[in-house]
Amino acid sequence: MIPTKRRLKVLSGLFALLGVAGFVDATYLTVKHFIGTPIACSIFNGCDTVTTSVYSQIGPVPVALLGALYYLTLIILGVYVFDTGSKLALKIAAAITGVGFLFSIILVYIQIFILGSICLYCVISAVVTTLMFILAIVILRDKKYEVIGEKNYE
Repeated sequence: MIPTKRRLKVLSGLFALLGVAGFVDATYLTVKHFIGTPIACSIFNGCDTVTTSVYSQIGPVPVALLGALYYLTLIILGVYVFDTGSKLALKIAAAITGVGFLFSIILVYIQIFILGSICLYCVISAVVTTLMFILAIVILRDKKYEVIGEKNYE
């Protein structure tokens, strides 16, 4: 097994990298929204249906932009945990991914049961959020992480 401090670095680094993947995905959708061009959707044919529906915005704000900000926040927290070992930052990240996970469930439900269309990029985002949520919980539940402490991380 990987030593505790190194294990935390590996897992928090993976967390941040997943955040980068989600950020790129959400930023692509945000840019496409604002420039008004169609989204390339190769596996599913419902990307435009989903991303132009009434559910694609909360008021005047595109859900994709909220996603990009969500992932940017998680990248920053992941890098901070990688650098400092902060358990507080990890708890905040886990809470944020929990909210993101629930929001993703709602959005996937809307795609499947209300719109009857699937957006590949939205599914990618839901998978990334789910993986980040699971990863944050795994790190928090790791009993060896307790040994590191907030200030003892090297």
